[in-house]
Amino acid sequence: MIVHGRWVAVLLALTMLAACAPKPKPIPPPPPVEVPALPPTVTRGEFLIEADKNETWNAVGQIIVNTPGAEYEGRAQMLDMYTIRYRGVEFLVLTKSMPISDTIKRTTTRVTATTPEGKPIDTIASAELLDLLERKLPAAIEDVQARFKAEAEAKKKASAKSKSKAKKKKKK
Repeated sequence: MIVHGRWVAVLLALTMLAACAPKPKPIPPPPPVEVPALPPTVTRGEFLIEADKNETWNAVGQIIVNTPGAEYEGRAQMLDMYTIRYRGVEFLVLTKSMPISDTIKRTTTRVTATTPEGKPIDTIASAELLDLLERKLPAAIEDVQARFKAEAEAKKKASAKSKSKAKKKKKK
C-alpha cells in the first residue's frame, strides 16, 4: 500500500507541476495584407468639346487665370498644355485635337488632365477643375473667337493704311 500511495503522490505532484507550467501563447493571426490602390487608367472628368484646339487652349488659359484657387504655373502652346496647381494639387491640363472620324464629324478638342509625369489623374481637384472648364468653355471660346476676329480686322485695317501711305509716298 505504501507503493500505491507513493504512485498517487507522484501523480499528484506531476499534475500540480503541469498546472503551474506556462501555457503556450496563441499564435497571432498575420496582419492583413494591404493591397495598394491601382493607378488610374483614365482621367475622371475629361471631355470633348466641338471647337478648334487653338481657341480651346486660349479659352482654358483665360478661365484658369480667372479662377480663384487656381495657380497658373506655366504653359506650352506647342504641347497644348498648362501646368496648374489647384487646391494644392499640381497637374497638367491638356487640349488635344481629335481626328475627324465616323463618330467625330466636326472639329473637336479633348480637354483632359494628367499628373506632371503625364499619367492619368483621378483627384477631386482635377475633376472639379475639369467640370468647371466644361461648364465655362463654350462662352469663353466665343469670347476668344470674337477677340481673334477683332484682332484680324485691326491687322487688316492697319495693313491697308500702311499700303495707302506707301502709294502716296511713291506718287510724290
